[in-house]
Amino acid sequence: MVPLPTRLTRDEVTQWVRSIQPQLQAARSAGHAVLLDASALRQFDSSALAALLALRREILAQGMQFAGVAGMSATLLSLADVYGIEELLPPAAPDATAGGVGGDARP
Repeated sequence: MVPLPTRLTRDEVTQWVRSIQPQLQAARSAGHAVLLDASALRQFDSSALAALLALRREILAQGMQFAGVAGMSATLLSLADVYGIEELLPPAAPDATAGGVGGDARP
């Protein structure tokens, strides 16, 4: 799983996305699906959703599988719903949360 930080606002997004690139590369090299873990995320703004969408696009563009987002709070889900993007950031399947670096969630 690729964890989100506790705080992800426009001030932190760029640095966080850069910081997880090695994890994404490792998942790609290993052939793992990428599972994002939002369970630690407590403070965020719409930039967090923009970052999640950008990562989803990047993951898919690199030919990897996007396994979803685990641990999304009700507030984050609600914000995604307001923006009409909840279907693009699906909750992780229960068996996807037990994988390796990227959460090996291949069917």
